[in-house]
Amino acid sequence: MDRLSLLGILLVLIAIFGGQIAEGGSVDTLINGAAAIIVFGGTLGAGMLQFSFPETRRALGMFSWVLSPPRLDFPQGVEKIVGWSIHARRFGLIGLEKQSELEDDDFLRKGLQLIADGNEHESIRELMEIELNVRELRDLQAARVYESMGGYAPTIGIIGAVMGLIHVMTNLDSPETLGSGIATAFVATVYGVGIANLVLLPIAGKLKSLVQQRYQYHEMMLEGFLSIAQGHNPLAIRMRLESYLR
Repeated sequence: MDRLSLLGILLVLIAIFGGQIAEGGSVDTLINGAAAIIVFGGTLGAGMLQFSFPETRRALGMFSWVLSPPRLDFPQGVEKIVGWSIHARRFGLIGLEKQSELEDDDFLRKGLQLIADGNEHESIRELMEIELNVRELRDLQAARVYESMGGYAPTIGIIGAVMGLIHVMTNLDSPETLGSGIATAFVATVYGVGIANLVLLPIAGKLKSLVQQRYQYHEMMLEGFLSIAQGHNPLAIRMRLESYLR
């Protein structure tokens, strides 16, 4: 669990609701069902219209990264590569086939399998780089789903505000309905701007950062695989990969 993300969420809630209370307002005034339907439903619908179903599904699946990001231990990765290099020297490259069965990361498992199958290092580089680049592009596209919805939300909030004002103007002869109409107008704007700048855009930024970190981690591991395939000394491999730790 990412404690920093939890702290960020807590600060957002304190800032909004605490500020509302400090101004003498009530938290209840920030809760409006009609405004929520307009902004949240409209934002989600606009995002679904722009992106394909696989992209949207991937984006929703990556949402868990916000609170529980992938664990990327670079020093441990270096130790794995060095350990596999030593193992390959003792038992041959084919000995890495059993090691691949113990690996949870499918990218690393594939790399070990390619080495164990006796592929040349250039062939391994080509196959692994294709997968690495395709995966990065797909993950970045999933992050853009949140980024795009963050762009739509404020505008949809304005649409909700206009709809609320239209409701007010068409019911001027009924004073009891004016309050709910004006509330919908202003709360919809708050929802639109708030969800964009406090939720969607930060999520998009965090996912992009995590995608780049995972790409760098797998790039480091790929360099290690190529060094093993070329028969480099474990000490030389360690020195080469430690540049990723600086």
